[in-house]
Amino acid sequence: MAVFTRGFGGRRRESDDRLPPGQYLTEDFPVLSAGPTPRVSTDEWRFTVLAMDGVQTSWSWDELQALPIDDITTDIHCVTRWSKLGTRWRGVSLDHLLEHAGPEGTHAMVHSYGGYTTNVPRADLSAGKAWVAFEFDGEPLAPEHGGPARLIVPHLYFWKSAKWVRSIELLPADRPGFWEQNGYNMYGDPWKEERYW
Repeated sequence: MAVFTRGFGGRRRESDDRLPPGQYLTEDFPVLSAGPTPRVSTDEWRFTVLAMDGVQTSWSWDELQALPIDDITTDIHCVTRWSKLGTRWRGVSLDHLLEHAGPEGTHAMVHSYGGYTTNVPRADLSAGKAWVAFEFDGEPLAPEHGGPARLIVPHLYFWKSAKWVRSIELLPADRPGFWEQNGYNMYGDPWKEERYW
């Protein structure tokens, strides 16, 4: 069952070309979840990439922090029609995390603490398009927003930016994750309004 909380106020700003069709601007940061909020300490947190050949590469919290860290400023767009412009994040590019996984696998299944999954084409996770983020607006990422770390794939609807991320499994073909099995679009381009099947 989805959990919806504060932040559903917003004003339509059709004159802003940064807003995809059908979206409304919000200054807040709405909290939406498919279940209860997992509480994962950084001492217990691990991130794993499972390559097509079965090889797993994992990072602890400290090992993740030792990788090159990017400052990201980007707009985010939720399938529920809110958009937040100019959000500021810090995180590690998936380019660093996928580089040892080999070239095999055209798609990925993202797994979260708490059991949530979402599918993303591998091409949308590379070339500086996606990060494992651990800070938002200069502060550690709050649990309700996916802390200690979440995926951000800002060019897709925000349900693809899985909260509480723990692993990415590379796949030979696309396969639906949690919301995709429940009627959401397999890809989720906000500029094409790819909300549902």
